[in-house]
Amino acid sequence: MKKRTVLFVDDEEKFLSSIKRAFLGEPYETLFANSGKGAIEILRQNEVHVIVTDMRMPEMSGLELLRIVKEEYPHIIRMVLSGYTHVSTLLSAVNEEDVFRFITKSSGFTEELKPAVREAVDYYNRYNKRDKLVERLEQYDPNIGEKV
Repeated sequence: MKKRTVLFVDDEEKFLSSIKRAFLGEPYETLFANSGKGAIEILRQNEVHVIVTDMRMPEMSGLELLRIVKEEYPHIIRMVLSGYTHVSTLLSAVNEEDVFRFITKSSGFTEELKPAVREAVDYYNRYNKRDKLVERLEQYDPNIGEKV
């Protein structure tokens, strides 16, 4: 199976550094951006399977980034890692942008983040495999068992 890629987006370098250290040796590639615009550039140049973004960032909020990702890259599993807990914004992100998980930045946040990212990658793998099987099935005529 092809190695999966996870993109982490946060404007705070200390959080990105913590994430980099925590995810060393994980079975997927990790990419990092310190802004929404930087994340968009990475998405244009790389195949990304999971994105984990902060909510409060200058220039482009995490919610704006998630909207763009949902529209332009709907197959990407979307997650939020944030210290920002404004309820209406969080509900909007979870409900409208189909956020897979929301994780609060706190001491030891990586202990919650690592298994959540593994679950997101597994989720991507299951649905990607299912979609490919459905696509293959749609190519065959059920009456004669041959490609149409």
